[in-house]
Amino acid sequence: MKLLRQTQPTTLITRRQMLEASFAVSAGMGLCEFSARVGHAAPSKKWLTITDIERTTVKLPYRETSGRNMARELPHWAWTEIIEVTLKSDQVGIGETLLYYTWGATGDDDVARARGKNAAAMMWDDTLGAGLQMALFDAVAKSAGVPIHALLGTKQNETTPVGWWNIDTSAADMASECQEAYRQGYRGYKTKGRPWYDVWQQIEEVAKVMPDDFHFAMDFNDTLLDAERGIPILKELEAIAPKHLIWETPIFQSDVPGNQAIRKTCRGKVAMHYGDPDPLVAIREDVCDGFVVGGGATKLMGIGHVAEMGEKSFWLQLVGTGITAAWSLQFGGVLRNATWPAVNCHQLYRHSLLVDPIRMVEGVADVPDRPGIGIELDRDVIARFRVDKPKSRPDPPRLIETRWPDGRTMYLANTEVNFVLNAARKGVTPYFERGVDTRLVPNDGSKVWRERYERARTAPFIVKQ
Repeated sequence: MKLLRQTQPTTLITRRQMLEASFAVSAGMGLCEFSARVGHAAPSKKWLTITDIERTTVKLPYRETSGRNMARELPHWAWTEIIEVTLKSDQVGIGETLLYYTWGATGDDDVARARGKNAAAMMWDDTLGAGLQMALFDAVAKSAGVPIHALLGTKQNETTPVGWWNIDTSAADMASECQEAYRQGYRGYKTKGRPWYDVWQQIEEVAKVMPDDFHFAMDFNDTLLDAERGIPILKELEAIAPKHLIWETPIFQSDVPGNQAIRKTCRGKVAMHYGDPDPLVAIREDVCDGFVVGGGATKLMGIGHVAEMGEKSFWLQLVGTGITAAWSLQFGGVLRNATWPAVNCHQLYRHSLLVDPIRMVEGVADVPDRPGIGIELDRDVIARFRVDKPKSRPDPPRLIETRWPDGRTMYLANTEVNFVLNAARKGVTPYFERGVDTRLVPNDGSKVWRERYERARTAPFIVKQ
């Protein structure tokens, strides 16, 4: 059985052609009702023609805890672009792109080639970018009077798990974030494991305050470097960690023997970003328990079927505000193996951009059956935080200070995205130790700050205090 979409022989119609041809039959009640209102006897594909595409940039404020931690490496996640597509029928679809962290940004050329086209014929094109594709699906589904998940496949799940996310933080912030997540109905939390924080203290503090039904995932982004050094740390952490535990990318994913050793030795499940190593290798060699999955609609559906065939769980990692989280729910409704809590990161912000935020009960959210994406935008919040789109990724000067108990102090400065993480991946940052702590050094305008910043931009450096 072939689970991936394949190019069909010329004697068969493609999925896109089938959708266009059977649109009135498969979801025609909505279009028939629309046709009756405008005086046409039968639905016509011309009503799906894209007549306008509007883009609005919004800079959303972070919550206090997430804000002081995102300020170190990811201040640029505050900017998102809302895209609204209008069809000839006057139906409007909405979507968004987190401008500087996305699987695909929508560009001016994408907007130009979509205008005047049939939305149903375009919506499976992942190259259009996150926001435009999302808006096309929403517009088409609304026109048909069906939820987006009805266009994706057969609904498998009435509810789908969603997790809480924050970047690496102090142990105190991590424990408080887990508690806040639980209070709001979440039962899963994903964060980062980094050598510039005391990971033992982080997990100890979380374990003290969280109940047994709480799921905890820590993403090392390769920073344990190899199984020989990583396994002893993971075993120590597992002795104090919550019952339900996932280690994401503990070492480099291409290290098949190393990841196999971690799976064999550790109780925490191992998650890997889909694609490295090759999915067939990952499944055949059993190097992970499941996948981290992102991308456009066509890619997501293909990966979902491969994961089901390989009996691998996964979480959907589609990042943005409440708009993107609502989009993610639609896929959670049709992908059978999306059983790990989705990572959407919308909890970072003070506002969801939705009139009715997604409601969590015991770790899951309902998969909505309302037409389209199933949400209503909070227009007042959008108007309040609307800004001009930056010409490039915002990158304010940042000086990071890491201290160890023996008096060593390391300074790093922003030279690229993930500048702190990349230093650890390369082995520049000292390996995991107890008692280490990190902070963003406020720019006080002093000569000392400027000198340290300029030196750190050349290369990270360590001094003994």
